[in-house]
Amino acid sequence: MDAFYASVELLRYPQLKGLPVVIGGGRRRIDDMLARLREAHPDYEWSEDKLHEIPLDFFPRIAGYTGRGVITTATYAARQFGVGSAMGVMKAAKLCPDAILLPVDFDQYRHYSQRFKSIITDIAPLMENRGVDEVYIDFTDVPGGQREGGRVLARLIQKAIFDDTGLTCSVGVAPNKLLAKMASEFNKPNGISIVEPDDLETMIWPLPCRKVNGIGPKAEAKLAQHDIHTIGDLAQHDRLWLMQHFGKSYGAWLHDAAHGKDDRPIETESEPVSISRETTFEQDLHAVRDREALSAIFTKLCEQVAADLQRKGYVGKTIGIKLRYDNFQSVTRDQTLDHHIHQATAIRQAAGQCLKRVDLTRRLRLFGVRVGSLMKLEDWQAQGLRKEETSNQPYTESLFGDDIAPK
Repeated sequence: MDAFYASVELLRYPQLKGLPVVIGGGRRRIDDMLARLREAHPDYEWSEDKLHEIPLDFFPRIAGYTGRGVITTATYAARQFGVGSAMGVMKAAKLCPDAILLPVDFDQYRHYSQRFKSIITDIAPLMENRGVDEVYIDFTDVPGGQREGGRVLARLIQKAIFDDTGLTCSVGVAPNKLLAKMASEFNKPNGISIVEPDDLETMIWPLPCRKVNGIGPKAEAKLAQHDIHTIGDLAQHDRLWLMQHFGKSYGAWLHDAAHGKDDRPIETESEPVSISRETTFEQDLHAVRDREALSAIFTKLCEQVAADLQRKGYVGKTIGIKLRYDNFQSVTRDQTLDHHIHQATAIRQAAGQCLKRVDLTRRLRLFGVRVGSLMKLEDWQAQGLRKEETSNQPYTESLFGDDIAPK
């Protein structure tokens, strides 16, 4: 999907189309917005179905933004200024101070995600879910799917999604998932790109190594040390050399990727490895001096993870935490219980034990909670593995402060 979160927001606020807009910095609170609208324009009866009438000067700009907010996505108008996903809002404010800042609304994004995926499976049932805004489709056996090398089917999918939702998507057609993923980025937004096996040298090899999904910043830097900058450069090195310099498994994969090889099948059913929630604070917090605020954040994260588990139908028994200190160093701790849990109180209790194994004398900028070793809730219930989770116990244990800081 093209700039998915931003595009969904533009359905709500069509007056922002064509303008630089960034999504991030906080969650949507529609009641707060309506209250401010009524205060600013008391002569008008504002309601959620009239958001398209909000005047442009009412929307907040990111100029002067202070805080730890991170951009989730941005419209293509904002991306022209160098603004992109995972960038701090403060940094984006320097690049494009006039960009409009909108909070995130995950419930709305999940709604449209389900809608566009339902449309796709009606056309091409063999679909692999790759998160909220992306899928892989195997259309080998779709009637008429091979017409014009897949272009006809791609157009049909684009039109069906747009007619139903008003959203656009870009489609990459290729012999495998690796190349299709790369092709989907060639002609955004609302584009179709087809990569045939014979196109490897002309379309793929000139690209930077980072365009390969699986080559991150560290691998890119190490490749550059060997004067390997493009996928074509990578393809010139033999498998053995790559295995010697990048490890047996990763080196072999690099060789295959450079030559467009990928035999991964479409996985129509995939189980999550873990479910987690984390938050970056507006300002650094200290476990002792900001104990009350941190405890509230801790409780909320555990409740969110518990709600995610129950909504998706899982229980888990490996409970973990993630901290990032003010110097950007990250640490994780986890423990595996002898039974599965899915209630907030039990998750918080287990995560609290992990907290006792980290340094809490330093200021914190991020905190997260994770539940792994997942099992389907229905399987757990069927096997009679249920164990009391102390779900009625209040949050009374002091988990931040001098009592658990290192002596």
